[in-house]
Amino acid sequence: MLLFFTICFWASLGILFYSYFGYGLVLFGLVKAKRIFKPTASNFSDSEEMLPDVTVVVAAYNEEDYITEKIENTLALQYPPEKLKLLVVTDGSSDQTPNLVKKYPQVTLLHQPERRGKIAAVERAMPYVTTGIVVFTDANTMLNQEAILKLVRHYQDEKVGAVAGEKRILVKEKDAAHGAGEGIYWKYESALKKWDSELYTVVGAAGELFSIRTKLFESVPHDTLIEDFYMTLRIAQKGYKVRYEPEAYALEGPSASVGEELKRKIRIAAGGIQAVVRLSSLLNLAKYGLLSFQYISHRVLRWTLAPLALLLLLISNIALVEVSHHPFFQLALVLQLFFYLAALLGKICETRKLKIKAFFVPYYFLIMNYAVYLGFARFLKGSQSVLWEKAKRG
Repeated sequence: MLLFFTICFWASLGILFYSYFGYGLVLFGLVKAKRIFKPTASNFSDSEEMLPDVTVVVAAYNEEDYITEKIENTLALQYPPEKLKLLVVTDGSSDQTPNLVKKYPQVTLLHQPERRGKIAAVERAMPYVTTGIVVFTDANTMLNQEAILKLVRHYQDEKVGAVAGEKRILVKEKDAAHGAGEGIYWKYESALKKWDSELYTVVGAAGELFSIRTKLFESVPHDTLIEDFYMTLRIAQKGYKVRYEPEAYALEGPSASVGEELKRKIRIAAGGIQAVVRLSSLLNLAKYGLLSFQYISHRVLRWTLAPLALLLLLISNIALVEVSHHPFFQLALVLQLFFYLAALLGKICETRKLKIKAFFVPYYFLIMNYAVYLGFARFLKGSQSVLWEKAKRG
């Protein structure tokens, strides 16, 4: 039994460390080595004549609180107006969203009473896209002025099939655990994506802001839960590179509460597991090499083994303290219990609206992993609908 629990302890610790820290260290080292042995120079042309025609597609469901600001923000972007088209799909919206869009004659509106989900709305919009590049962005996010310029410059490289922008969370001093934790998480994710892109390719884009070559768009099963991730990974699977552009970013507020953030994370976890199953061919390291390595390290482990390892680490550690009484395992258990205590204090701080951010990160970390268990259950039951209700934002 001692050997069994020892193996469980070290295997769980290794999986957790690699999933959340080790891969980042390995990735950083590989990028540093690449810069030394194979330096790359960005030879982007800034000529306006070189800029491609672009269509921005916004799938908006009941976004009357944001849609006017979104349209104004998009029309004001630093990009030649004659080369930029805006298309808004409001399928199923029962509020004033379609009527607000109609106030802008330069915006193409697609609306139908039936709501079939985001990917269905996107597919309905694609026949109206006549430009070489299409940009997808959420209705409740605002883009920086140079977002489109920064995205499309990468397409001067014919090997690039998609470009992901950066998601930034507007965290204010008054924001609680969900805001602080979410903001720190996305900063770390952005660093990983930047290194992923520099090494070879980004493994999946966030729907807040990403773009693709229009000719590479392909139908996605309408029950796909995270279509942006699936869509860009399929492009990478075809041999194209997915670049990351941190100077093109989408701003949005944090989730209004931990409950709202948990709702979002459960859906993402269910969608991630669904994607792992449907893209199982990408697990073939012999065939896809670096792409598989990045995909498994950055995504698959977090949606499969890491949450299980978190639970096994605690259970095996308790057993080892009981069986071996070794000081190392006693110290490890104390540190684990301290971590869980910090997470509990984070929950208490969240409930009482206290601003002690040191406790917010462990709390958010546990919420993320708890969401994977719930997401896995939903995936098995098939109970996660594409007609999900978006998380309320602060």
